[in-house]
Amino acid sequence: MERLKAILDSKVLLYNRKDFIINDPVSFPHYFKEKRDIEIASLLASVIAWGNRTMILRSGRKMFFDIMDGKPYDFIMKGNWNSLDESANIHRTFFVRDFVYLCRGLQYIYERVSTLEELFIGCSTWDGILRLRNELSFANDGNFTRHISNPVASAGRPASACKRMHMMLRWLCRQDGVVDLGVWKEIPSSKLMIPLDVHVARTGRMLGLIKRKQNDRKTVEELTAALRLMCPDDPVKYDFALFGVGVEGDTFFE
Repeated sequence: MERLKAILDSKVLLYNRKDFIINDPVSFPHYFKEKRDIEIASLLASVIAWGNRTMILRSGRKMFFDIMDGKPYDFIMKGNWNSLDESANIHRTFFVRDFVYLCRGLQYIYERVSTLEELFIGCSTWDGILRLRNELSFANDGNFTRHISNPVASAGRPASACKRMHMMLRWLCRQDGVVDLGVWKEIPSSKLMIPLDVHVARTGRMLGLIKRKQNDRKTVEELTAALRLMCPDDPVKYDFALFGVGVEGDTFFE
């Protein structure tokens, strides 16, 4: 375990660098200075963060600058989304109608709280995601969007790993000032869960940190628990190591 920790720590230093930002969806919240713009950008960028990175960045530029004119909070609160063509596409299976769903939900939430952080205070990250999902649904006539995964098992489906929401939380909560923005101060890094995608899961299994075969909530909890043994205060810093190695084809034991 000590050897593995030392190697993972070295990989964190390799991938947790400022030059990582420009080619990653985290670049979008970095464009903004105001807290609500940052958290909106983090939510929307994380929602489209799947597939080819070049395509994600192109879609993000369309969403934040062509559609929202670089002012996410103002765009939402002024209801500018009401005039959009909901059949238009933004990113793969994410259409303007999905974007409007989120804008309507965010407007409803911001009319009641000053920051999305309030939904995540005093509960687990899983329950915070559930609160966010339920608030968005309430604002949209009780309908749920497939773009915000369910952290609770339902209708025979296992509880989701909620990869994109946990990535959003990493961006917003981690305080090291390198890649992650850390604008939310009330949620300690120790409470965060690892954003689990195929790359992280593959590397986690290769290293013996995951035994489960599924990529679901229980697997996230299993992997995060293993990482907490190495760094109780900030287990998700190892997302940089596991994801970076998985994507770049790096090797651990050379």
